Amino acid sequence: MQAAQTTIDAAEVAKFEAMAAEWWDLNGKFKPLHMLNPCRLDYITSQIAAEFDRDLNVTSPFEGLRILDIGCGGGLLSEPMARLGAEVVGADAAERNIPVAQIHAEQSGLTIDYRHTTAEALAAAGEQFDAVLNMEVVEHVSDPLAYLTACQQLLKPGGIHICSTINRNPKSFAMAIVGAEYVMRWLPKGTHEWSKFITPDELYKLLEQAGLSPVDRKGFVFNPVTWTWSLSDRDLSVNYVTASLKPA
Repeated sequence: MQAAQTTIDAAEVAKFEAMAAEWWDLNGKFKPLHMLNPCRLDYITSQIAAEFDRDLNVTSPFEGLRILDIGCGGGLLSEPMARLGAEVVGADAAERNIPVAQIHAEQSGLTIDYRHTTAEALAAAGEQFDAVLNMEVVEHVSDPLAYLTACQQLLKPGGIHICSTINRNPKSFAMAIVGAEYVMRWLPKGTHEWSKFITPDELYKLLEQAGLSPVDRKGFVFNPVTWTWSLSDRDLSVNYVTASLKPA
């Protein structure tokens, strides 16, 4: 049990516990994630489809794949993965998120295995997945390397790990903290700690140290005119995402 607690930051968990009831409020505290979600899903689905040679134009293209959404929150990513036919486990260290996610999945007619647990506990139990979605979590844990190592252990050989986070530079401080928390008030003040942000090069190094092979990274870029997000090959200055493989 001790190993299962190595990367949990109680203060970070408490922040999201306090916001749990608002996960599916499009104009609530998770509005930024709802806005970002289509862009995130485009990247996630294309990477998984490419890795496992799946056609996204058919019904249930991810049938037969077991996917872990770690730090699942209210299920914003778990539900689309289930709709695509995957067997989905949604895990979160914030206990109050789980019933919110379960109720919404039931209302949506989806079967998703939601659990109040950690990556370390799942790894210790010998769980294995074809894909691990690790989105906007690594900047909230106490030990990123230990956490990513647990994610690597959860992957089957040849499995794919998709991880997004926030870059650490003056621009990310201005946009992700000052802009999102103080100016736009999209998020409660204190949601993010700039010192915990990770640069793309740092994340690549951590992924490699954890036993993964990074194969791709792209930026999530927000357009304040159209209020939409898009993927960028060049601009990783604030939000960005990586794809890594576990050697077969």
